[in-house]
Amino acid sequence: MSQSYSVTINDVLAAQRRLAGIAHRTPVLTSRIINERTNSQVFFKCENFQRTGSFKFRGAYNALAQLSPAQKQQAVLTFSSGNHGQAIALAGKLLNIPATIVMPDDAPLVKQTATQSYGAEVILYNRQTSNREELARNLAGDHGLTLIPPYDHPHVIAGQGTAALELIQEVGELDILLVCCGGGGLISGSAIAAKTLLPSVRVIGVEPALADDATRSFHSKTLQTVNNPDTIADGARTPSLGKITFPIVLQYVDDMVTVSEEAILRTMFFLWERMKIVVEPTGVLAAAALLEDMVTAPKMRVGVIISGGNVDITQVLQKYILS
Repeated sequence: MSQSYSVTINDVLAAQRRLAGIAHRTPVLTSRIINERTNSQVFFKCENFQRTGSFKFRGAYNALAQLSPAQKQQAVLTFSSGNHGQAIALAGKLLNIPATIVMPDDAPLVKQTATQSYGAEVILYNRQTSNREELARNLAGDHGLTLIPPYDHPHVIAGQGTAALELIQEVGELDILLVCCGGGGLISGSAIAAKTLLPSVRVIGVEPALADDATRSFHSKTLQTVNNPDTIADGARTPSLGKITFPIVLQYVDDMVTVSEEAILRTMFFLWERMKIVVEPTGVLAAAALLEDMVTAPKMRVGVIISGGNVDITQVLQKYILS
């Protein structure tokens, strides 16, 4: 990993200062029934209460805030399944930077609508026929826009790491930190923060079994890809880890596991019903690994990052309950 791509705890701490008073310091929740069920002490960092409904706002704002005056005068562009798009849209609105978001046409309507409501231009594409990275690069090049990718960017990674930083600052020692993984921005930043502050903590990433590219990459030490995985966890449909996130994952993460679609749904509904929080499928990946016994932590202190809550409830009900 080249020096220009390095991300350190100092970058995460700087991001925290930059986000102070802008991003929400999201709550840490606990559950007696989950502690009893897992025989551990579990702390949920609830990024579903973050601005735009996910952790993505942290990295988006941190990246846009560091653009040059000339870049801020131009528009920014990103590609996103939804949460990063919303985050860039709001960050752009707050910083008076026009934003264009390339989104799949099958992205949850709640994410499309929210992105547009922040004033961003949304360009839809077909995931089956178009490559979003290529489309975004071409648009950025043709129109002179600054491309802010959803995870493979040092300022995005540093911003995402503030979620784990806040968790540790609030609850102290952890034995295990569970983090969902798509393209690796959240787990990269979180692992850097956690391992620097708590060297003995085990950082474990969690993916859908249908989108297990990062898990295969971690265990083979060779970058693996996946093509348009059909998982309900739309935030984890990324094709692979990035050029920046993959080396960070190999350096700082202790293990990677996967969870089934059924486990994701069971966990999502369990958190809705028992913790009374609205969480999206991608948002429950880390919790699913614990509640479905893919990771066991008897008598340990476990941090779980709930990554987001932007779920299209009508779509879930129609597809998985009423059908």
